[in-house]
Amino acid sequence: MPREIPDKPALEGLEATWGEVWEREGTYAFDRAKAVSLGKDSVFAVDTPPPTASGSLHIGHVFSYTHMDLAARYQRAKGKVIFYPMGWDDNGLPTERRVQNYYGVRCDPTLPYDPSFTPPLEGGDNASSKAADQVPISRRNFVELCEKLTVEDEKKFEELWRTLGLSVDWSQTYRTISDDSQRTAQRAFLRNLSRGEAYQADAPTLWDITFRTAVAQAELEDKEVPGAYHRVSFHTPDGGTIDIETTRPEMIPACVALVANPEDERYKPFFGTTVRTPLFGVEVPVLAHPLAQIDKGSGIAMICTFGDVTDVIWWRELSLPTRPILGFDGRVMSEPPAGIDTDKQRAVYAELAGKTVFSAKARIVEMLQESGEMIGEPKPITHPVKFFEKGDKPLEIVTTRQWYIRNG
Repeated sequence: MPREIPDKPALEGLEATWGEVWEREGTYAFDRAKAVSLGKDSVFAVDTPPPTASGSLHIGHVFSYTHMDLAARYQRAKGKVIFYPMGWDDNGLPTERRVQNYYGVRCDPTLPYDPSFTPPLEGGDNASSKAADQVPISRRNFVELCEKLTVEDEKKFEELWRTLGLSVDWSQTYRTISDDSQRTAQRAFLRNLSRGEAYQADAPTLWDITFRTAVAQAELEDKEVPGAYHRVSFHTPDGGTIDIETTRPEMIPACVALVANPEDERYKPFFGTTVRTPLFGVEVPVLAHPLAQIDKGSGIAMICTFGDVTDVIWWRELSLPTRPILGFDGRVMSEPPAGIDTDKQRAVYAELAGKTVFSAKARIVEMLQESGEMIGEPKPITHPVKFFEKGDKPLEIVTTRQWYIRNG
């Protein structure tokens, strides 16, 4: 009997049905033999960045990956041999943070491996997002939990891509946390090392105080946050003052110079002279640099090590010393930097030592007001501040020993 055509077509189950057919017949499998016979120009390779399989799926995943699939299908229709793998970026800070919150643990490399360890939580309700609430475990235990959770997350991602019908070759998958990926990265690094292309150096580093790690430029984002300009007086040798405006008065003990634009007539007489910092009385030079903005604040700024990225540029190009005061935990270090040597200076610094940036700022504003070295009240502003894209606190710049690769 002829099949009856339904009044209303049903779409339910079509994804699974055709997905099985494509998988069984190798519809989207990479034909290596054909590629070899036709030559490399016949291959259209899709090298999209692998998704981070450590968060919740959302409409953006569907929106972005269908774009590349359209390109792959178009090239396939033109007769190209398509190489379209799928990878999972499960190595890095997002995975670490997800495992911390999901299981209520944090990695402590000093602890021994516990083969019978059972995590205190399992469910990702974020109840343990604070480090103080998380159970410390060995590195090996932590890595095992990373591998366990990422496998489950990747299954959900793969299920979505298959349901969408992406024309991916599912026999060509990879994970950035896999042993193969690790070996590949290690071999590449050892090759760089043997060629003299890899080297270590102490240098300013963008640092996330929550994750306790360096952050790459590609992982930055600017967020508008409230702040305030503080007008502060530095002291000249003749008893006068030079006033600067800063959003970070807590960095005064890290000050290494004042800087103004070389074309700024107001400050030309001071170039080559020195001033003393408020509260601490540390002698610092007054220098010229074209990055200083004549129309910003009072037109002259303090260079600290390090309050922002511009400080790093000035420090490097003007060959200045370092006076670091912030530790990797985002608190003012217990020991003062070079230049803060007298009992009086150290007593002032002790008022800040151990405090967070926020608390140190509040305390130094009080001291500046008490000493009469702050002019007027802080002026509230909103300004862009750099954050790690996955972080919730402003980045700091600390000096760390890092590996670098020479280019060119």
